[in-house]
Amino acid sequence: MLYDLITRFGLEYLSPFNLFRYITFRAGAACFTAFFLSLWIGPYIIAKLHKIQRDGQPIRALGPERHLKEKAGTPTMGGIMMLLTLTFSTLLWSDLSNGFMWIVLFVTLGFGMIGFFDDYQKLAKRNTDGLSKRTRLGGEFLISILAAFALQYITPPDIANQVALPFVQNLMIPLGYFFPIFGMVVIAGFGNAVNFTDGLDGLAIVPVVIAFLVFALIAYLVGNAIFAKYLFLHFVPQSGELGIFCAAVIGAGLGFLWFNAPPASVFMGDTGSLALGGALGTVAVAVKHELVLCIVGGLFVVETLSVIIQVAWYKRTKTRVFLMAPLHHHFEKKGLSESKIVIRFWIVAIMLGLIGLATLKLR
Repeated sequence: MLYDLITRFGLEYLSPFNLFRYITFRAGAACFTAFFLSLWIGPYIIAKLHKIQRDGQPIRALGPERHLKEKAGTPTMGGIMMLLTLTFSTLLWSDLSNGFMWIVLFVTLGFGMIGFFDDYQKLAKRNTDGLSKRTRLGGEFLISILAAFALQYITPPDIANQVALPFVQNLMIPLGYFFPIFGMVVIAGFGNAVNFTDGLDGLAIVPVVIAFLVFALIAYLVGNAIFAKYLFLHFVPQSGELGIFCAAVIGAGLGFLWFNAPPASVFMGDTGSLALGGALGTVAVAVKHELVLCIVGGLFVVETLSVIIQVAWYKRTKTRVFLMAPLHHHFEKKGLSESKIVIRFWIVAIMLGLIGLATLKLR
């Protein structure tokens, strides 16, 4: 918004406005805007959620026993706070003519809306069922396939249907007509993967921030022809603007963590986890680093696999591989404290983020 107003009047080359030309400046501004806006509106939103949700988020009866005492009464839908701040910050500091930005916002808000209705159903029914799986997945797949086609359309034809290989220079896998399906699976898959991970105070938001930090750098590099050529990365024109969106998510996420740190004052709910996961998957598809996302977001992948393995094995043998799924609940059942599980998962997320950076072949 600010960038568009400045460029419309040709002011970007005047010294007071020169900084607005640079993605790095606008990304930093977007991060700080989202962060401080979260701190400002956070108490008001939490108070409203407390007033509306007098009994807080419904707690799974089959979950860890201590959750029934420690987490009862805590409001959910805190993702609304993040969606408001990251959307405002992105629109304020980004180039509104950039197609990548609008596609990512479309997925973020679309998934956030699905999560909102899912949370609302849980609160209305006072159980953990929410929307039916068919309705929820149907909505996610529809939004994801539309986004995948749109990304394919605005990406240069020579790389539009291709996927980059980690650790390999200038080698991409052509997927042809299957690319939109692949993109749909990545976007919807990571939406649900972050949702599975969101089960303990602060557990999901820090790995999300780390992943977006890595992809902010990736978007900046592949969106710059000089850097992309020097680092042997494929060049995706105009994708550097996604670094501003990633920075806005980082600021909004850290602002949310201020209130979500143990003991949490609010949970992000499906409203936040689905939106953030879908956004992360969309950014990865846009910059052609979907496989790198599987490394950087490896924690989310493992949490999802633990659920798939548990369900599949139980259906076949009527026995369980884990004491409880997702994986973080398994460690809770083994007696580890919540803070120890959360911090150790953060450590794993940091290490995976560093490995993801290593795939860029920085020199």
